Amino acid sequence: MSQSKTVLAALLLLCSLVVLGQEAEKETKTKTGWNFGALPVITYNTDLGLQYGALTNIYNYGDGKAYPMYYHSFYAEISRFTKGSGIYRFFYDSKFLIPNIRFTGDIAYLPDEALDFYGFNGYKSVYNKNWEDDTHADYKTRMFYKHKRNMFRTKLDFQGKTGLENLNWAAGLELNNIVISTVDIDKLNKGKSGDKILPDTATLFDNYVEWGIIKPEETDGGFFTTIKAGVVFDTRDNEPNPMKGLWSEVVVAQSLNSDFTYTKLAITHRQYFTLIDENLSFAYRLGYQGIIAGDAPFYALPNMVFSFIPSSTTDGLGGSKSVRGLVRNRVVGKGMMFGNLELRWKFTHFTFKNQNFYLALSPFIDFGEVLQDKKIDKSLIPLSVNQDEYFDNELKEDKVHITYGTGFRIAMNQNFIVAVDAGFPLKEQDGGMGLYIGLNFLF
Repeated sequence: MSQSKTVLAALLLLCSLVVLGQEAEKETKTKTGWNFGALPVITYNTDLGLQYGALTNIYNYGDGKAYPMYYHSFYAEISRFTKGSGIYRFFYDSKFLIPNIRFTGDIAYLPDEALDFYGFNGYKSVYNKNWEDDTHADYKTRMFYKHKRNMFRTKLDFQGKTGLENLNWAAGLELNNIVISTVDIDKLNKGKSGDKILPDTATLFDNYVEWGIIKPEETDGGFFTTIKAGVVFDTRDNEPNPMKGLWSEVVVAQSLNSDFTYTKLAITHRQYFTLIDENLSFAYRLGYQGIIAGDAPFYALPNMVFSFIPSSTTDGLGGSKSVRGLVRNRVVGKGMMFGNLELRWKFTHFTFKNQNFYLALSPFIDFGEVLQDKKIDKSLIPLSVNQDEYFDNELKEDKVHITYGTGFRIAMNQNFIVAVDAGFPLKEQDGGMGLYIGLNFLF
């Protein structure tokens, strides 16, 4: 996420605080009927162009008997960069549309002209920041660790009761059509001049294709269907930001494709503890995602599987939805573990214009590691290539990637939660500061 986007969001939030502080009341009101929140998206990126758009989340609370739970949630986001990247997404969630079944539906078109790609197996792949720094003598291109990906995705998820207290079954169907190619340099260079022009040179993705590390049958992407099934144990007292309870799940996802068939096991445990009633809690998440049968194409390895996820992207590890402060897709392998530790302090509650608000700070520590390597065949790499610039051949296994940072939240009616997070990696091999603007707590 660009720095300009986060700075803009922070300014909007500060303005909101000033206005809210002038007319705030302390009484909490039960919400009924319809309610919505919206957030503009305006940024600029040297290579991707101007980003513009908006997102909105509309809730129906009905007669208010289920509040703070809603009867129906509708989320829509349309934002795009002038050079082609963007998010076009609609998401629906309800426990009441189908009797005794929770249903979530998600349809999204996610074109990305510059998706992050750092190789495989974490620290076993060397990240050289100088190669993408246009002020450094070793500069190659700002797009060196990027490739193009256009993805169209449809997801249908269901949950229902098993008959055992707090234990639900989960099932889902996901359709993905992914188109992969190298970065379109000519498109990104339109309108540029001087030292802003991107060099027409090979990227890491191009090298991996040439060296046979990325196989010919997976180079261009593909269409695949995934079915999943599992169980979910859920005792949370409030889904958007629980003060106590557990949320644990085991999900098995089976991908069906003519070229690639594989099975992924996903285990995620989340737990929440009240430290000060209503105002301070500690939350943590631990997870494992791994291929247990078959062989997944490289573009499917970052795709994380959960029983239910409200975010637009499920790439990991790295970025706003997995390990904050770690560059996106830095930790990719056949099997990965991850974790998040977070304090959540609601330092003020109030009502304004008949809406319930609270403000919160959330310092965190995140981490992740590759546990099962993706096998890499280096036999086709030319002898003229210095492999030490691309691979740490002395490292026997990946090490834990650790980040830290803090977040700020402004929540309206418990469910619409504007989020700003700043994360920092402990090691330079994991990038620099990450700044993110979006919705909701991480888990």
